[in-house]
Amino acid sequence: MVAILETKNLTKRFGSLTAVDSLRISVQPAEMFGLVGPNGAGKTTVIKMLTTLLPPTTGTASIAGFDVTSHSGDVRRVIGYVPQLVSADGSLTGYENLLIFAKLYDVPRAERGVRVHDALDFMGLTSSADKLVRNYSGGMIRRLEIAQSVLHRPKVLFLDEPTVGLDPVARKAVRDHIEQLRKEFGTTIFLTTHYMEEADSLCNRVAIMHLGKMAALGTPSELKESIGEPNATLDDVFVHYTGFAVESAGDFREVARTRRTARRVG
Repeated sequence: MVAILETKNLTKRFGSLTAVDSLRISVQPAEMFGLVGPNGAGKTTVIKMLTTLLPPTTGTASIAGFDVTSHSGDVRRVIGYVPQLVSADGSLTGYENLLIFAKLYDVPRAERGVRVHDALDFMGLTSSADKLVRNYSGGMIRRLEIAQSVLHRPKVLFLDEPTVGLDPVARKAVRDHIEQLRKEFGTTIFLTTHYMEEADSLCNRVAIMHLGKMAALGTPSELKESIGEPNATLDDVFVHYTGFAVESAGDFREVARTRRTARRVG
C-alpha cells in the first residue's frame, strides 16, 4: 500500500539547535498515527512542517503525493488542521463558523449548506447550530473545530493535542468522534497528545520523539512488549525511551499555555 504521508530525513534547525533530526515516518491511508514525546521533543515543529507552516531545513515530506515545500498549495487542499488553541469565533454561531470555513476552503456554493449541516450532524452539534460559540462547552468547541477542518473532506487530518483542557467526559466524546471519523470516512489522522491512554486506545501506531529524534515506533502492543516488562503500560514505554515521567502539565510555559486554553474552551 502506498503511504499517504511520508517523511525522509526531515530536519529542522534553528541556528545551532536541531529541533527535528532526520525524521523518517510512513503513514498509511486511514491510519490513526500518534506522535508523543516530552516538551521540547520536536512534536510541534513536525506538525508545522507537515502542515506547510514551517519549511524544512533539509529532507523531504509529502502528503498524498505532494511535496510540502514545492507543492504547499496542493498539500493545504488535502489536509485539515485543528491546532491546540481555540480557532472558532465565539461571537458567531456554530453554523456561521462552519459557513465561513466552507467559503475559505472553496467548497462550491451549491454544496455549502449540505456540507455544513452534515458536519454539524456528524459531530452531534445540530441542536446547537444557532447558538453563539461563546456559550458552547469545551467539548462542543473542540467538536466544532473538527467539523470545520473536515468540511473540504481532507485526506489527512492533523490534530494537535485535541483533548487538552477538557474534562474526562468531554475528552471521551471528542475521542469517540475522532475514531468515528476515521472508521466511517477513511480519514487518515495524525495526532499529538500528552495522554498516553489516549494514544494507546486510539492509535494504530505511535512514534515517540526525544530531543528531536525518533526514539521508538510501533503499535502500542509492540512498544509495550519492546521494553521487556510484564504488564507494561504506554506510560512505562514513554519513560523507558525518553527518561522522562509523563507529565501532561509540563513546565511553566506549558502550564500557562494549557491553562489559557482551558479557560478559553471550558
